[in-house]
Amino acid sequence: MNRRILNIAIPSIVSNITVPLLGLVDVAIVGHLGSAAYIGAIAVGGVLFNMIYWIFGFLRMGTSGLTSQALGRRDLAEVVRHLTRSLTVGGGMALLLILLQVPLGALAFRVIPATPEVTGLAATYFHICIWGAPAVLGLYGFSGWYVGMQNSRFPMYIAIVQNVVNIAASLWFVFGMGMKVEGVALGTLIAQYSGLLMAVVLWGMNYGRLRAYFRWKGTFQRAAMKRFFELNRDIFLRTLCLVAVTVFFTSTGAAHGDIVLAVNTILMQLFTIFSYVMDGFAYAGEALSGLYVGARNATALRQMIRSLFVWGVGLAVLFTLFYGLGGEAFLSLLTDDQSVIVASKTYFYWALAIPVAGFAAFLWDGIFIGATASRYMFYAMLLASASFFGLYYGFRGALGNHALWMAFLCYLAIRGIVQTFMARSALDKALRLS
Repeated sequence: MNRRILNIAIPSIVSNITVPLLGLVDVAIVGHLGSAAYIGAIAVGGVLFNMIYWIFGFLRMGTSGLTSQALGRRDLAEVVRHLTRSLTVGGGMALLLILLQVPLGALAFRVIPATPEVTGLAATYFHICIWGAPAVLGLYGFSGWYVGMQNSRFPMYIAIVQNVVNIAASLWFVFGMGMKVEGVALGTLIAQYSGLLMAVVLWGMNYGRLRAYFRWKGTFQRAAMKRFFELNRDIFLRTLCLVAVTVFFTSTGAAHGDIVLAVNTILMQLFTIFSYVMDGFAYAGEALSGLYVGARNATALRQMIRSLFVWGVGLAVLFTLFYGLGGEAFLSLLTDDQSVIVASKTYFYWALAIPVAGFAAFLWDGIFIGATASRYMFYAMLLASASFFGLYYGFRGALGNHALWMAFLCYLAIRGIVQTFMARSALDKALRLS
């Protein structure tokens, strides 16, 4: 069982680590163009697309759980139909984003404050990269389907190729063709479609035999589409709660001043690094729980959950020790501003508690997605988010920024605790209905 978990988790972790590299490469390239406005434009554009595409993450998560369950039942026709539904819905949403790009961009640049120069450059970046929406949302469908098929290596290969293409294309357009922000945007666009092309080619080479099971009849059957949209609705609402907490954490930190904003941003990198690793194990939970629920193998499901949580506890302890022993060196690596480093020490113990407080939430999210128990996951997120805002507003007067960190840690812990209590009911129901 441990080998099966690691076979999915490790490639997923590598894929997660490569994600921020796309943005990092873009920033590094424009950072040599001689104006801070270019960096600001890429940063604003990157934040905008992260928010848009984050909301559509349900295309990946929903497809993963449904596909793994169909595979567990050995229903190959339904396996193919889940990919078809995801790609069709994703394509429709991408087309809508392209058609609405003008009002969407205008609204976004009202919400994100920036100088006129940065806004103009960011708008150029946005109106080029928005044409990559079909590729991005298509890749969400393929990535979820591959994970559901117990194959996380293909998403890893695709992510690596995207990074290589992005670096090569952006460097050529900017330094070879003399372009600026538009060159970086074109490089990103080409990388996105290269990733989609690779996903299609890998599918044809390795799963082409499944074409024999494809039938339009039943693909968009009312009952099947109702289940698809109900599952993805719950994941979508859960994601909105997650985005609300994340955005509020950042914006509220900014209200406490530049030093506190810098401190929160740096310390949250500890959470980000931990999340990359735990998301890999969450993907393993998605793939395997869906497989065993689909096969109605309750014994293997329980064994997988126990093994997964052994890894979770071990990693939480390991990260806590790593952060405790190397935290100050890590802070110095990220900044040489002594005022920020000194201020960080005041809040560092909150960041130190992140692994223990958060590991269960990541693992249960993966298990619940695989079991298509998204309603339970949404309820847990809703309660945790309400607790986050209630705790912050209840204690902000006395604790200030400490209240923000306390609320965030409780939010992570409550998600895991509530899902632990819900797990038996949620998984028993999933096994009955599969």
